[in-house]
Amino acid sequence: MNFEFSDELIQLRDQARRFLTDRCPPAVPRRILDTSEPYAADLWRAIAEMGWTGAAIPEEYGGVGLGRLAVCVLAEEIGRAVAPVPFSSSVYLATEAIMLFGSEQQKQSWLPKLAAGEVIGTFAFAERPGPFDATRLTASVAAGRLTGTKLAVPDGDIADLAVVATHGSGGGAWLHLVDLKGAGVTRETVVTFDPTRSHAKIEFSAAQAEPLPGSTGARTVRTLLDYAAVPMAFEQVGGAQAALDMANAYAKERFAFGRPIGSFQGIKHKLADMYIQVELARSNAYYGAWAVHSNAAELPIAASVARIAACEAGWFVTKENIQTHGGMGFTWQMDCHLYYRRAKLLALSLGGAREWKHRLVNELRARNTTDLEAA
Repeated sequence: MNFEFSDELIQLRDQARRFLTDRCPPAVPRRILDTSEPYAADLWRAIAEMGWTGAAIPEEYGGVGLGRLAVCVLAEEIGRAVAPVPFSSSVYLATEAIMLFGSEQQKQSWLPKLAAGEVIGTFAFAERPGPFDATRLTASVAAGRLTGTKLAVPDGDIADLAVVATHGSGGGAWLHLVDLKGAGVTRETVVTFDPTRSHAKIEFSAAQAEPLPGSTGARTVRTLLDYAAVPMAFEQVGGAQAALDMANAYAKERFAFGRPIGSFQGIKHKLADMYIQVELARSNAYYGAWAVHSNAAELPIAASVARIAACEAGWFVTKENIQTHGGMGFTWQMDCHLYYRRAKLLALSLGGAREWKHRLVNELRARNTTDLEAA
């Protein structure tokens, strides 16, 4: 496989980087940390005006129609800027769920609003700590009314629309659309490690729920998470690359014993290890992008390896960036903690790396069993 982004997508990436460099310097996520704002609403409006929220949505539904690869490109730049916006929740998850499983009427109704940024979406699936298990879902729908509780819903306190995983027949999950501003919905903000990405506990008490008709399969949630894991990996790679760039720049300008610390072998090795982690994660993210773009049968495997490598790179590189800065790296004044916070949070957003490792093993085992039976 020889995969590279098209010239059009590379131009989009460069444009996005210039835009976010100008509109989302470190002062923007710091503003969210220092105030009660749950997200940068002004930046979100600007992003929507640029068409990013509708990048993957077909033109017939009010989107730009650039496809899922464009979302991957934009996600990397969102991660590089540590942008405090609900891009992943609304674009990777809610929008993707409706495109994958929604009816024509639902697509016509919701996708134009999501594309314009008028509606913020999210995906509510977790009900307890630990790996997600569709067979243990307790949220249920009866006569079009949803009852249940979801924990740590990303951007759940600011979202307008939620795609909610509920108990389905045969041990699977059924997805429903719920207006979070409607009756029967109670939200409570959850304080997390990274306040620049808000979360909420949501309780549904006979809330009006509309089923996504294509979401009745046993692998519904896994399929959605596979599609979301790839742009999420790009976002993690973007953050890791920014942390590596920060560490590299500091190693060149910080002097000790009359020499830049970057000339010391210990720092050279540290930076080399960081670079390897970033490039390993990037190559796996590209593999995932290829699988998403081509709708390949190996998407579950590609999404898993992209997710695992991105989680490990994000944690390692942002941690080592702090160490490269020495004692100053632990201070509030330095920007190192912005990337470390985001890396730790993203590593748990779709299930931790350990959960994705188990999924990868199970997918490989199932494939090997099929191959042996075919032989």
